Amino acid sequence: MMKKLTFILLVALYTSAMAQQTPIILFPNGAPGETEKMVEKEDLTGNKVAGCPVMRISNVSQPTITFYPAPADNNSGATIIVNPGGGYHILAYNLEGTEICKRFNSFGINCVLLKYRVPRREGLPKHEAPLQDLQRAIAYTRAHAQKWNIDENRIGVMGFSAGAHLSAMASNNFKQLSYPAIDDSDKVGVRPDFCMLIYPAYLDGENFSLAPELKVSDNTPPTFIVQTQDDHSLLNSSLFYYYALKEAKGRVAMHLYPSGGHGYGLRNTGDLVNEWPYRALSWLRDIGMLDK
Repeated sequence: MMKKLTFILLVALYTSAMAQQTPIILFPNGAPGETEKMVEKEDLTGNKVAGCPVMRISNVSQPTITFYPAPADNNSGATIIVNPGGGYHILAYNLEGTEICKRFNSFGINCVLLKYRVPRREGLPKHEAPLQDLQRAIAYTRAHAQKWNIDENRIGVMGFSAGAHLSAMASNNFKQLSYPAIDDSDKVGVRPDFCMLIYPAYLDGENFSLAPELKVSDNTPPTFIVQTQDDHSLLNSSLFYYYALKEAKGRVAMHLYPSGGHGYGLRNTGDLVNEWPYRALSWLRDIGMLDK
């Protein structure tokens, strides 16, 4: 009898976990401006990182989120909405998505993985459609905080490369929605409670300035930046955003490492920068998102 009850309990737990990791369609009646559904493509044949392949997803026209809950016995209540990079052309979905969620789950942090629309839509700013997707993801997550057993006041964003640019956009554009409201989820606020930018792209503009679409202020959420000095073409992206936040009297921390390049996620490449998740945890405690 005991074995039977144990088996039933394990099945229930497995079914519950699977249900929580079922993708949720953000716009059930179609994403704004989408006239036809693309056939999504997955590719594992590109360059490897730390000896492991990168799952590259393209042709996303139906954005989704997938909830990765922290273990019930180690759930801080904090939640990170994870935005993979890929130049707004593809999504590095495992390297900067699923692997990130699972690692931060082990730290007691819930994660929501966003599959936003790529590639760039012709005639639109590179971030326009993805920003709609991320704002909707924040709204949906906050509206379901009680159901998901998370804290509605500790929901942040984390992005990598282009996904970091997207996270910064959401952190400075939250006073109004970038899409028409579709249900009650859109009645809640979409300001992230914190922002984590890992080797961000596109944050700098011309002549040593910030990208013009970014309007930082002292109301920009507390921000954490990871950058390496040898990521030469994108180094200024981090430096200028840090400087802009400093001048705006925003809360910002940056960890600048000597080497590591670009696109390492949290895989072990043998560089000092591989320690960044632990610096992120310390920072989250420092700003009150995790217990000290």
